[in-house]
Amino acid sequence: MQHINVPPKEHVKVLDGQGWIGLIDKMGTEATIVNAARVSFGKLKDSMDEKDVVLLKYLLENKHSSTMEHIVFTFSIHCPLFVRAQWHRHRTWSYNEISRRYTEIDLEFFTPSKLRKQAESNRQASVVDENFNDEEYRKMMIDHNRNSLDLYNKLLDGGVCREQARMVLPQSMMVTFWGTVDLNNLIHFLELRDSDHAQLEIREYALAIKQLVKPYIPNVAKIMNW
Repeated sequence: MQHINVPPKEHVKVLDGQGWIGLIDKMGTEATIVNAARVSFGKLKDSMDEKDVVLLKYLLENKHSSTMEHIVFTFSIHCPLFVRAQWHRHRTWSYNEISRRYTEIDLEFFTPSKLRKQAESNRQASVVDENFNDEEYRKMMIDHNRNSLDLYNKLLDGGVCREQARMVLPQSMMVTFWGTVDLNNLIHFLELRDSDHAQLEIREYALAIKQLVKPYIPNVAKIMNW
């Protein structure tokens, strides 16, 4: 039995190796999409030809989205809590997550390798400043994470239940969850999260998803400029 906090064989590391995302299951092929589009004719094909690629391009460009919903991917995601919170805003996914009500093992925290500065023109944005001396602030973050973990363990040792002791753990705590989504909603997710408007941390996961799914939907990836 494999531990959930161990990445699956097919995975991509992100956040300087502190996080990862893996593909653990999939259903359907590109032929599934064109078969769904032609289902009224009562015919099925096992492989794609040039006419099918033309049809696929038409379906994507004209947003005939129901045909994409027959392809499904399941990912295992290891990320900080604040990334998980952004991810779960996408309610078209199905989620299951490791629970700190049941286990306190493998607790770890994300520390950025480089801190960004607040953008002056956009409250939601940040900017990379190579001249920004962040060493002291990064040390403060590491110390805070360590102190939070020490307090958590003291609470457990004192008999406090896990479901309440976990309240002291910071937003940088790493969590692992499964996420399942159909291709139509995955495309929408990637449009939003691989964007200049997205936070850089979750954008790394979006780019990793493209890398993971490209071998299974190469024509879709090409048409979508992934």
